[in-house]
Amino acid sequence: MNCAITSNDIRVNSWEELTQEVYHQSWKPDLGRFRSDFAFRGLSDCHYKLENSFVRNCGERPELEYHMLRNFRKYARIDDFSLANTPLRALVLAQHHGLATRLLDWTYSPYIAMHFATSNTEKYDLDGVIWKVDFVQVNRLIPEPLKELLTLEKCNAFTVEMLESVFPTIQKLDETIGRGHALFFEPPSIDDRIVNQFALFSVMTSATSILDEWLLKHSELFRRIVIPAELKWEIRDKLDQANITERVLFPGLDGLASWLKRHYRPKQ
Repeated sequence: MNCAITSNDIRVNSWEELTQEVYHQSWKPDLGRFRSDFAFRGLSDCHYKLENSFVRNCGERPELEYHMLRNFRKYARIDDFSLANTPLRALVLAQHHGLATRLLDWTYSPYIAMHFATSNTEKYDLDGVIWKVDFVQVNRLIPEPLKELLTLEKCNAFTVEMLESVFPTIQKLDETIGRGHALFFEPPSIDDRIVNQFALFSVMTSATSILDEWLLKHSELFRRIVIPAELKWEIRDKLDQANITERVLFPGLDGLASWLKRHYRPKQ
């Protein structure tokens, strides 16, 4: 099945090509160092859209977002209330625990994106994909007053604290900035899973917006690296050897069980 969805699609044919591609444009001559401006998201099926879980769950009903998050905060039993003492922090915590939200998970690590593109062995007959997005340039497109915060803080990604300093709720962000903008921010280090996955989130100024539709209007900001189905086993085995596994990315018994189940599955 043809997976060419955009003119920015790059189909790799080997592990070597894949590792070269994920680090493409990461060299910074002024620093003399490799410092990537890209966020990565790996998907097991190259036809999957960058569609948030809220849209998949609630469709075109943006008013439901407020009620879901309000009730999450009301009923959540957590030891450290500071994790959800504001609407934005509660949004992050809710996403982390599987509630349908407007957030999308990304990672700074191309190898962790490779993991998520190859972790589902039931999809090994399908091409996978890694979305590679220049989050630095995406954030520079955001209007004031948020854009000014990046300059003041001398950083490239927003934090929850930075967003809260201007917008106490996600709905206020929508009202002030307006529909049709995207930004990337780093979540608080809630637990080892967030830390080990080198995580960051994307969010759009509308609960029902779909990120790839926005990116297609800004084609200079992304590439899609298509992973052929026949290459997945090799990538998976090399990631396991490098300790990029469920055991590390999902610390605890659930992650251990997932790793063992996949690791010992015979090659069909």
